[in-house]
Amino acid sequence: MANEKRHNIWINLADVNQPIALSVTPEDEVASREAEKLVNTLWDTWMKRYGEKSSSHELLARVAFQFARLYWVAYQQTNEVNDYLAEFERQLDEVVVNIE
Repeated sequence: MANEKRHNIWINLADVNQPIALSVTPEDEVASREAEKLVNTLWDTWMKRYGEKSSSHELLARVAFQFARLYWVAYQQTNEVNDYLAEFERQLDEVVVNIE
């Protein structure tokens, strides 16, 4: 994987003046573009809804927080699934050993 070809892409987030350069593999470009789209969609929605009350920087910080919160929830759920599967595997091993 270390030899995998990378190329540069530029993403635009919220109202940041400069595009952000990223070096990605072709496989990772789709995820990067989808993440860019998700951030901008949420930022646009919240800017329309709360833009008069909040600065764009505050809204972008809220967007970052929202995605961090969602990441944490997904991380916790993954850990719960891993724990469940480990216990299931332990029980399955116990059953198989008792059959023999």
